[in-house]
Amino acid sequence: MTVPDRMLRVDLSAERVRSEPVPEEWLARYVGGKGLGARYLYEMEPGVDPASPVNRLAFLVGPLTGYLPGEPRYAAVTKSPLTGTFLDSYGGGAFAARLAGSLDDHLGVVIEGAADEPVTLSIVSGEATIEPASDLRGLDAAETDARFSEAAVACVGPAGEAGVRYATIASDGGDHHAGRGGAGAVMGAKNLKAVVARDPPPKIPPALRELRERADEAFADSDAGRWLAAGDTLETVAFGDETGVLPTRGWQVRRFDGAEGLGVDRASERATGRERPDDPVPGGFRVSTGDKERSDDAPDAPDATDAPDATVPRGGTPIALGAGLGIDDFDAVATLGGVCDRLGIDVISAGNTVAWAVRASDAGLIDPADHGVDRGLSFGDEAAARALIEEIAARSTPLGDALADGVAAAAERFGGTDLVPTVKGMELASYDPRGAATMALAFATGDRGGCHRRARPVETEAVVDPGWTPDERAAVVANEQDRRAALWCLVGDDFLAESFGPAAAAEWLAALGDERDPEDLRLLGERVWTLTRLFNLREGFGRGDDGLPEALTRGTDRAGETDEEPDDGLDPDAFEDLLDRYYAHRGWDREGRPTARLLDRLGLADLPDAATPVGSAAEVPDSGGGVD
Repeated sequence: MTVPDRMLRVDLSAERVRSEPVPEEWLARYVGGKGLGARYLYEMEPGVDPASPVNRLAFLVGPLTGYLPGEPRYAAVTKSPLTGTFLDSYGGGAFAARLAGSLDDHLGVVIEGAADEPVTLSIVSGEATIEPASDLRGLDAAETDARFSEAAVACVGPAGEAGVRYATIASDGGDHHAGRGGAGAVMGAKNLKAVVARDPPPKIPPALRELRERADEAFADSDAGRWLAAGDTLETVAFGDETGVLPTRGWQVRRFDGAEGLGVDRASERATGRERPDDPVPGGFRVSTGDKERSDDAPDAPDATDAPDATVPRGGTPIALGAGLGIDDFDAVATLGGVCDRLGIDVISAGNTVAWAVRASDAGLIDPADHGVDRGLSFGDEAAARALIEEIAARSTPLGDALADGVAAAAERFGGTDLVPTVKGMELASYDPRGAATMALAFATGDRGGCHRRARPVETEAVVDPGWTPDERAAVVANEQDRRAALWCLVGDDFLAESFGPAAAAEWLAALGDERDPEDLRLLGERVWTLTRLFNLREGFGRGDDGLPEALTRGTDRAGETDEEPDDGLDPDAFEDLLDRYYAHRGWDREGRPTARLLDRLGLADLPDAATPVGSAAEVPDSGGGVD
């Protein structure tokens, strides 16, 4: 069996598809997935408008996609319309597995240009065909998926077509999403309604069967595997509430008195089944919403409010749309999540944006009536939240249109930058770092913005004080970022990080005939994280964009909805010291620029162009954690 080593290149403007070999040097340095996508993205000129035809959008797998335990995933890589940074988003489920099977000897497809009218890209047996799809215009994710009963589909809903900057790429009828950062808006700008994978998933080759059996057992027996099998990510709600890191009512408090009704116990009561009931790690709960009615508050909204029979709420849904909006009814939150899923809009950004609007209204910064909304906004009002989400997805009211660009853009226009935290324009997710300060560093240094997936020190720090020194805090964040970046080059389930390291990856790749030094695979994550940093630096980002959001320097009104005393916000001076130590650990200078010496160590010395700032080793902050 040969390892995939080719790439499909699609120019929608010229209606041209070609297959080309991936440069051997790129395969050696970046493997696939995130790393390879970052390398193709770095080939663009700096300053590209994410909505322009010049921006690239890549659907990528890795050499082990479809073989690894856990949920199959694909990577969507582009320049983010929400943040302007490098963006990699990951979607799972049947589409990811069938994409791997349909690509044959290719690692993905890189798409440029824009079609004049809606099109689909059909992939089968390693070939891609551009096909007209005007009849799909305006359909939601479930409706689009239903048009392709014999294939698996990744598509945009109305939000992607409308250019909502946090629109998702939805797959499997909206059960799965490449969610954060707005890849769906890029796809919509290209008039690409759907990518259709027509072949079955790849069969596990004989050389990998024993490895797969062992890896399945290790994953199922890992802390992450047991946690996912018990409750998918819904247990995050109880964890956040118990440890005081649950963002509630627009980041005003850190506990929610309705948390018990939003978590795994309630989901178990309401569930009609699990996604993969026969797997050791069976995936998310399927929950029937029974909601077929259009919102009376938004009669002109898209038909996406005609709900399917079931949705798959995960931890981000009850956190952002439940606690974040002060809604404690599980069915109402599941329905809101289903609306977002079908419209193709990120639940985390949607919940934070609606929460910002409520707080901005309470503070007198906006009057909804002045912006086309004839109702009040308040926490706990599911109908008003739903109507506003529908208006955002369609940009159908002046307020919805403004909020479709995200919290940072709305706050810049109306004020209220201290209400709901963002990093590089991305709304924060899942955890309030005022209850676990190292998590603030993870958010601040994320290469795609305020992402909780890059590193989650909160899962240790919020439970028990680990006694980390400042240098150890910096190292914990950087090392976890590197581990996950390496895994995303292989495009594996990110919960595999605990049980699938460089030695295991080298063994798997060797079984496919791709001999790799485990030490080089250990460096893979650091190399790719450095590459995405170079991309962002070239786009004008720097130390100031790794800062602590103003909203987190303020204390919460109360530590929770109890009689506890108000808590303090995070200390900006202590954070800046921690950021210095993080830069030192990475071998970056005081402005967060990788040095020439570091680039040489990682095999990237020949990469930076004249527009990319490179740091000086003499300016690396003094810290015991330094590597340069």
